[in-house]
Amino acid sequence: MATVIGTRRMKLFLGVGVTDFTAEVSNVALDASEKDSDFVSYAEANSGGARDYVLSLTIRMDTAAASLWYYVWSVAGTDVTYQFWPNGQNTVDPTTPTETYPKFSGTLTISEPDGDLLGAEGNKSTTAVGTVAVKWQCTAKPTLDVA
Repeated sequence: MATVIGTRRMKLFLGVGVTDFTAEVSNVALDASEKDSDFVSYAEANSGGARDYVLSLTIRMDTAAASLWYYVWSVAGTDVTYQFWPNGQNTVDPTTPTETYPKFSGTLTISEPDGDLLGAEGNKSTTAVGTVAVKWQCTAKPTLDVA
């Protein structure tokens, strides 16, 4: 049975303490591309070529010490673990992935964005917030867990 990924249930956890940053992310994608390399091993060539994996996010600007924006500010350049649950978590057992609730995980390098880090365009809305787009390089192909 196919499981369609929705647009409202995503969960994102980062770091050793597995901090839930879901409430601070409005867009997330796991991107894959051909690795730019001057050396391609036979093993990489045999499997279709080396790949780069990047976790791309849009996060809200929030300078509070517990925020994701502050986390980026304070640990940039550090490798951290991540868990990306694109379809949320099972309410019966939220720590166990299933085919309906898959988990992608691994390690990535937190980095500051190229371009805007802080600041936003004026808006007459009283609830609008500034956002920052970040792209974090995964250290290896993410692991897919379904059971």
